[in-house]
Amino acid sequence: MTKELRRLSFVMLAMFLALFASTSYIQVIGAGDLQANSENRRALYDSYEVQRGSIFAGNAVIASSVASDDFYSWNRQYPDAEMWAPVTGYINPVLGSATGLEQAMNSALSGTGGSQFLSRVEQIVSGQPPQGSNVLTSLDPELQQIAWDALDGLEGAVIVMEPDTGRILAMVTSPSYDTNLLASHNTAEVDTEYQRLLDDALNPMYNRAIAGALDPPGSTFKLVVAAAALSSGQFTPESDFDNPSSWTLPGTSTPIYNFDNGTCGAGETATIATALRLSCNIPMAQLAVALGDDAIRAQAEKFGFNTSFELPLASTASVYPRALNDAQTALTGFGQGDVQATPLQMAMVAAGIANGGVVMNPQMVDSVVGADLTVQETFESTEFGAALTPDVAEEMTSMMIANVSSGAASGARIDGVDVAGKTGTAEHGVGDPYTLWFTGFAPADDPEVAVAVMVQNGGGRGQSGTSNGIAAPIAKKIFEAVLSR
Repeated sequence: MTKELRRLSFVMLAMFLALFASTSYIQVIGAGDLQANSENRRALYDSYEVQRGSIFAGNAVIASSVASDDFYSWNRQYPDAEMWAPVTGYINPVLGSATGLEQAMNSALSGTGGSQFLSRVEQIVSGQPPQGSNVLTSLDPELQQIAWDALDGLEGAVIVMEPDTGRILAMVTSPSYDTNLLASHNTAEVDTEYQRLLDDALNPMYNRAIAGALDPPGSTFKLVVAAAALSSGQFTPESDFDNPSSWTLPGTSTPIYNFDNGTCGAGETATIATALRLSCNIPMAQLAVALGDDAIRAQAEKFGFNTSFELPLASTASVYPRALNDAQTALTGFGQGDVQATPLQMAMVAAGIANGGVVMNPQMVDSVVGADLTVQETFESTEFGAALTPDVAEEMTSMMIANVSSGAASGARIDGVDVAGKTGTAEHGVGDPYTLWFTGFAPADDPEVAVAVMVQNGGGRGQSGTSNGIAAPIAKKIFEAVLSR
């Protein structure tokens, strides 16, 4: 063999090896990332050539494909679309986009994921038409309906989850939108509807349960501050603080008040337990300053603050800010200032307390099942971490029970059942409507569900709307539904 031929042979061999390595990487190592990449239009277009798998909530089909007589072969349909919009999202070839589980579970639904490889081979060999796999969610259709009906068109969101698994049982957001209109293959209709939704000042496409424009959590955040205090070993539920009717933020001339502008119960001092039961701001602000922002942030982060979760839907991280001075730290003592949270996060706080101090990672997909009913992938519950010791969790539970049985969260009270909860009222600008919160769990002695309710715009009542009158009763309806089973 001449020198030139040998050289050419080596070059050809090197090119072959490089091609083999690159294709192997793309098909094996990088396949998952490429399929999940929202910019991968090829994967999106391929997904329209197969009968896309269905999305289930219990026995209810909440997204399915029907034959279409156009280029895209299949059209997506969503029963009870507005109720399920934050879960399913939509997929549309006209817009070239997908949201919700349609995007997050696209590879499974389109049959192009790694776990569907054998199914694809079988379909090819047997001559069957290509078909995607079904996604079975953790959502409970009965609880979803109850949460949707209870919210009753108010601006806000509801999250229901299992404390010991992190499984999401209901995820509702309002106002919502009709995903069927965005799944249409009529370009003009889709463009018109999409633009209308973008122009809507109420942002109906926001998933307020896990993302969107976040709100301060108000007094529900007092659970985090109290947990930090008890966990420090320096405080007990009976630790007390001065009890004036107004208190000046450190280093400022700005006074703060309790919600009713009075003292926190009778007496010259108020305990942490009393402050939590009556939802008083001043003692909690003093406690926050005594703890310091680093201690509160550390506790908040153990519950999940400053972390984004994938359910597999991506959540916006709730925020406890850094480098706060004493005045700013005092405001965070009652969930104001720059503290921001999603309903998902506040449900995780309640669920962590309910679960003996252990916070679970939230999840809303149980399994992926092929068209032949073969289970191709399962998703197990995982721990995020321990936020509290069991003893502290028990103390927190006792204080939350008192908040419902004889305190500020009486709107969630259920005869014969101990409910653990905490209300919150987040203030905004002067004269602006409040954001109303409730988070809690039931039954307190053997928790089955944790619930977070967030109602914006004062529930349509401006500053007259109260968390106990609007948010807590929504949670109560969900608790009653669970307890009646």
